[in-house]
Amino acid sequence: MTANTAPIAPLAASTASPDELTIDTIRAAAARIEGAVVKTPMMHSITLSEITGAEIWLKFENLQFTAAYKERGALNALLHLTDEQKRRGVIAASAGNHSQGLSYHGTRLGVPVHIVMPKTTPTVKVMQTESVGGKVVLHGETFDEAHAHARKLEQEMGLTFVHPFDDPLIAAGQGTVALEMLEVQPKLDCLVTPIGGGGLISGMATVARAADPDIEVVGVQAALFPSMFDRIKGESHDCGGDTLAEGIAVKKPGEFTSKVIAERVDDILLVDEPSLEKAVSLLLQIEKTVVEGAGAAGLAAVLSNPERFAGKTIGLVLCGGNIDTRLLANVLLRDLARQGRLARLRITLQDRPGALFKVMRLFDAHNVNIIEIYHQRIFTSLPAKGLITDIECEARDAEQVERLVEGLRAKKYDVQLVELN
Repeated sequence: MTANTAPIAPLAASTASPDELTIDTIRAAAARIEGAVVKTPMMHSITLSEITGAEIWLKFENLQFTAAYKERGALNALLHLTDEQKRRGVIAASAGNHSQGLSYHGTRLGVPVHIVMPKTTPTVKVMQTESVGGKVVLHGETFDEAHAHARKLEQEMGLTFVHPFDDPLIAAGQGTVALEMLEVQPKLDCLVTPIGGGGLISGMATVARAADPDIEVVGVQAALFPSMFDRIKGESHDCGGDTLAEGIAVKKPGEFTSKVIAERVDDILLVDEPSLEKAVSLLLQIEKTVVEGAGAAGLAAVLSNPERFAGKTIGLVLCGGNIDTRLLANVLLRDLARQGRLARLRITLQDRPGALFKVMRLFDAHNVNIIEIYHQRIFTSLPAKGLITDIECEARDAEQVERLVEGLRAKKYDVQLVELN
């Protein structure tokens, strides 16, 4: 396929073959979307390379207009529509980055875009999609119910359904990320890529295989949502929960993308929630860039498997930056707690004048800053004259907190360090 090939309708995933996703279709997609999406920077991270023991190259797809790579595949699919399909409009079921990318470029091209979301979708996501031109329909309590309703409206309104990942046109658009990465750094040893439904890694693996068969392609999923991991490896794990990487929290992997991944991806790794939180925090602190949980999954995998990636030149895609600000604040504070720079001490005291003052003098002596104090007199198992005090504090590091705890215990105080789950 070349860039001037006549537009065709998006393919049905159930009939699509891996042969329909090639380096030529991806190059054609790159030519088709050029100038309409941001050619985001790819940069070598000196500090993350020192931390991981690998040479880390970052592709900043969080700098797209809608803050995610999803624009690429959505636009490629839209540019394949016939004039009649453009007139009638498109529909998708999505509560994430696909809905915004499709809505933004559809509106820009004059194509009506309908997005079906579950009724439980946070208001901020509804507003973000509507702000870039999408017409949001809230239906059902789950994504499956929203998806079923979208397919029903597709038939009733004569719309074209645009799948978020399980379509060769979508995967071809996403694969343009890898073209740009290898243009900047052609000597990558490994691409470590998040997997939700599999559209991004299908496109990227196709590019890698064509550019250099020796490039290792590794997928990453949140341990709470190992759907593609199980499909490819023939295993069965629980799938569900509250993950920071909600952008790749997919319970049912794509049929088309599963075939591509089985052929072209070398391995899939799982990462836990603390690793995702640490990666989000590091990217903000070191690279001064905001990523969502899914966008940090690649770095989380490298940090969690240092021996596997040591010494390699690795390309990571920061695939999205749409994270709730309150959630981001929580992640950063929890990371400070894990580093020992924030702590909560639970101290048993006698309920008498001056008891708390004596404790405060020890905090002052160890130069530890007090942030909050919580007294608990009623709901305890202590005698009536006893109380429990929780003190949240800030220190330089974990060692400073430990010295404070030792000092309190030396004064015969019963002290417990409250740990994060």
